[in-house]
Amino acid sequence: MARIAGVDIPNNKRVDVSLRYIYGIGPSNAVVICRQTRVDPTTKVRDLTEEELSRLREVIDRSYVVEGDLRREINGNVRRLIEIGCYRGVRHRRGLPVHGQRTRTNARTKRGARKTVAGRRRAAAKK
Repeated sequence: MARIAGVDIPNNKRVDVSLRYIYGIGPSNAVVICRQTRVDPTTKVRDLTEEELSRLREVIDRSYVVEGDLRREINGNVRRLIEIGCYRGVRHRRGLPVHGQRTRTNARTKRGARKTVAGRRRAAAKK
C-alpha cells in the first residue's frame, strides 16, 4: 500500500479513487491532483512509479489541507461558533440540524433514536 499524507491508500484501485481515502480530498480534487502531477487517473496505484508517488505526495502536502490539520480547522470553526453564541453555534451545541432543515419530522440522524413520551397518544386523541 502506498502512503500519502499519513494514509495507506489501496493498491488495487485507480489513482483517482484511491486518493479519496484521504480526508479532505473528494472526487473533483482527486482529478485535479492527477492532472497537476501528470498521472493518469485510470492507472492502478500498484502500477505507479516511485517518482509519480512522490509527485502526488508533494502536490497534496503543498496545496491541500488534509487529514488532522483539516479536522482541527473544522473543529476550531465549530468551537468558535459555539463560543460566540450565534444561531449556528447553538444548533451545534444542542445537536440539532444547522442548515435550516425541519425537525418536526426527520432529523433522526442528528437527534438520535426516538425517545418515547408517556401519555402522548391519549393527549393527541382528545384534540
